[in-house]
Amino acid sequence: MVFRMEHFNLNVSNLDKSLAFYREALGLHEVRRHRGDAFTLVFMADETGSFLLELTCLDDHPQPYELGENEIHMGFRTDDYAAAHEKHKQMGVICYENPGMGIYFIEDPDGYWMEVCPQV
Repeated sequence: MVFRMEHFNLNVSNLDKSLAFYREALGLHEVRRHRGDAFTLVFMADETGSFLLELTCLDDHPQPYELGENEIHMGFRTDDYAAAHEKHKQMGVICYENPGMGIYFIEDPDGYWMEVCPQV
C-alpha cells in the first residue's frame, strides 16, 4: 500500500479575494472547481501540479475565520483504497465517511483529520 501527499485544505471567507491572492502572491492557478449545495471547492496548483491547495468557501460563513475554527486537513491518495479502508477500520481511526464523494477521513491522536482518497 502506497500513500502520497495529495492536497491541503483552507477555508476562506471570500473566494474571489483568495483566488486573486494565491494567483498573485504564489503564481497558483485553478485546476478544478466543485460546487456543492452550500459550498464551493477550488483546487489550485503550481506549475508542477504535484500538490494541490484546496480552497473551501462555505456559503453561510462570509466572515473571517477565528483561529481553531478552520477545518484544516491533509489529504492522502492511496493506490489500494479498499485495503487502506480496511486497515483504518481495523485500527478504529475512521472518523467520517462520505461514500457519495468516494472518500473517508481518519483522525490522529490529537484530533487532526486526514482525508483518504482513491487513485483517480
